[in-house]
Amino acid sequence: MGLAILHSPAAAQRAVVLPEIAVSSGTQGTPSGSSSSSTTGEPQPDNAASEERVSGDQINSMPIARPGEALEITPGLVVTQHSGEGKANQYFLRGFNLDHGTDLAITVDGMPVNMRTHGHGQGYADINFLIPELISSMLIRKGPYFADLGDFSSAGALDIDYARRFQKNFVGATYGSFGYQRGLAIGSTPLGDGTLLSALEVHGYDGPWDVPDKVHKINGVVRYSQGTISDGFTLTGMAYSNRWTATDQVAQRAIDNGVIGRFGSLDPTDGGRSSRYSLSTRWSRSTAATQSKVEAYAINSSMTLFNNFTYFLDDPVNGDQFSQTDRRTLMGLNASHLMKGRIGDVETENLIGIQTRYDDIHLGLFKTAQRMTLSTVRDDAVREGSVGIYGQNTTRWTDWFRTIVGLRGDFYGARVNSDIPENSGSASAGIGSPKVGVVFGPFAKTEIFLNAGMGLHSNDARGSTITVDPNDPALPLQKSPLLVRSRGAEVGIKSNAIQGLESSVALFMLNFDSELLFVGDAGTTEASRPSRRVGIEWTNRYAVTPWLSLDLDLAFTRARFTNDDPAGNFIPGAPDAVVSAGLVFGKDTGWYGSAKLRYFGPRPLNEDDSVRSLASTVINARLGYKFENGLRVQLDAFNLFNAKTNQIEYFYTSRLPGEPLAGVDDRHVHPIEPTAVRLTLAGQF
Repeated sequence: MGLAILHSPAAAQRAVVLPEIAVSSGTQGTPSGSSSSSTTGEPQPDNAASEERVSGDQINSMPIARPGEALEITPGLVVTQHSGEGKANQYFLRGFNLDHGTDLAITVDGMPVNMRTHGHGQGYADINFLIPELISSMLIRKGPYFADLGDFSSAGALDIDYARRFQKNFVGATYGSFGYQRGLAIGSTPLGDGTLLSALEVHGYDGPWDVPDKVHKINGVVRYSQGTISDGFTLTGMAYSNRWTATDQVAQRAIDNGVIGRFGSLDPTDGGRSSRYSLSTRWSRSTAATQSKVEAYAINSSMTLFNNFTYFLDDPVNGDQFSQTDRRTLMGLNASHLMKGRIGDVETENLIGIQTRYDDIHLGLFKTAQRMTLSTVRDDAVREGSVGIYGQNTTRWTDWFRTIVGLRGDFYGARVNSDIPENSGSASAGIGSPKVGVVFGPFAKTEIFLNAGMGLHSNDARGSTITVDPNDPALPLQKSPLLVRSRGAEVGIKSNAIQGLESSVALFMLNFDSELLFVGDAGTTEASRPSRRVGIEWTNRYAVTPWLSLDLDLAFTRARFTNDDPAGNFIPGAPDAVVSAGLVFGKDTGWYGSAKLRYFGPRPLNEDDSVRSLASTVINARLGYKFENGLRVQLDAFNLFNAKTNQIEYFYTSRLPGEPLAGVDDRHVHPIEPTAVRLTLAGQF
């Protein structure tokens, strides 16, 4: 959600199009401000009202309880957790419960975070390897209007870039409530004609849970770079490993009846482990008329989860715990070339690009009890490849009128080898996605944007070859399409007309032909219905003085299924309202601080809206002091007023011991953590 950046009022009166973004000197005392003293070389985006680029200093100016919350600088985005701190977050944006990442495309240094045909859910985006202090900038885009965005990007896309160098080395340690411990060291040194940057993070956390999370995480980055982001190259290695236990969402009736406390567990053996290792490179060259970029990556990741959401509904004797495994190697290449020119007095830019990705995946779903395997539901080997080709033309017809026209083609192919022969097979699909944008202005430092386009998301390849239920091979199932179409449009304005205030308003609509979903918990495909979301977002960032900034973001969405059904037309889990407000104060030295309020409105939990979730209002705050010698003392407080609400709520059937075999329909909740404080001691040298 929108966070404020400390900058002067004069700086806030930038032109609508910035040639580059400067990395500031770290007004909040965060190490991200110590990244390269040169500029990032990236232009401020200007193709849609909801598009913006934010700096690492902005992201790190607010308290962040977990790495995924760094993404909440995105207006209208809510990042929560319904399980242990090693599992992918739950994301909500533009009227979507995006589960663990479907329809929110996330990249880090050009590498995709979303995992297709994943053991736990399509588009699974585990961002726990993120080190927020390394972020130099993040590009925020929403809607299917951008030719270079493909799978999972219909609701939004977040492109995160890490810093290339730090002016000063950084060492910090954080200790806090509920066994929170974190150590971080970041350093960079000249090496040959470039810079070698390295970072190491270690993290442990128990949480307030009756069964401690026992998080054990180690995370490292090594990067060599030369030149700038627009004219240079990087070679980056990352390594991440994590293991944890988990208190998943629990039945509300178990809390109400005193079976467990608010922070209790109904299966203390839930949890998991995950790892991620990657090697990536980025090369770019620029001239006055051209810009070329090539990114390549290889990632090896693994995940094992143990979950029990229904307790004793399916197996009254052993319980319903199951294990999901996902082990994969993926490789990819992204290349683009931008050409600038003129036709008479008209300025034009033509962008062409290609994106390829190949995943070699081994997936398993097993019935377990206390993490011991009882039986195999399904065991699959999947090979999935894709190619995306795109072109985009930007023409500036006059000083106040320009157009952006693009076309994208995506081609997918997959081969599934299942332990159930009937579910083996091949699937392929292709889809074309036109895009168009029109921009009027600037008029009095204000621009008007009109955008429309088509997009897509892929479905789990196993759902495209499935013919029988893995739990009951005698039960036939329908195959699902490999690719699903989305259609969206947006109208909005951006304005800097008031001194110190950057404001934007966007009215959007997004349709899906079908919200088909592969249900990893059951190993089957569920076909949902066509849907439409209509909403409005209002984003404001106000530099009151050189040392005080405010922000206010409001997002309201109406989400409905578009076909009639007696069950109702509400989309379960779809958020209606998200509001964020914050302030940041401080200078390069001395006192500094921030506060952030996030309101997450109630959501329908079933299709007739007869059951709704609680709303939540949470305030986090920070106060710190930075000495002239680079030492810093910082105190962060989370859930400052101890709101007793939930991070996530679902409504489904489960069974506790002694209940009817058919189970009980109930809401299932994962409570938000109580008030917690964390003290950081850090230094730069």
